[in-house]
Amino acid sequence: MQVDLPEKRYYGIGEVARAFNVNTSLVRFWEKEFDVLKPMKNAKGNRKFTPEDIKNLQLIYHLVKERGFTLEGAKIHLKEDKQKTLSNFDIIQKLERVKTELIKIKDQL
Repeated sequence: MQVDLPEKRYYGIGEVARAFNVNTSLVRFWEKEFDVLKPMKNAKGNRKFTPEDIKNLQLIYHLVKERGFTLEGAKIHLKEDKQKTLSNFDIIQKLERVKTELIKIKDQL
């Protein structure tokens, strides 16, 4: 899944939820379930997600929503093979971008 977020230092939870097309409650739930998600909180307690958090959310989304992992399975997969999973995920994202560009070119012909 490609996430269209402007390049910023921090993102609010509503912004993140809209980008992933999920409820904010799911983002909060994943934050509790996965150790890799550690958004900063301001004085009011609002979550501020960094680009690194967004990358981890993309990986979790990919494992749970697209590949059908259970939460427990995704946690184990992230702990055991995080580096391999990240490199595979990066390759998948690049291929999806290429596919999108090729579709645009095809539509213009």
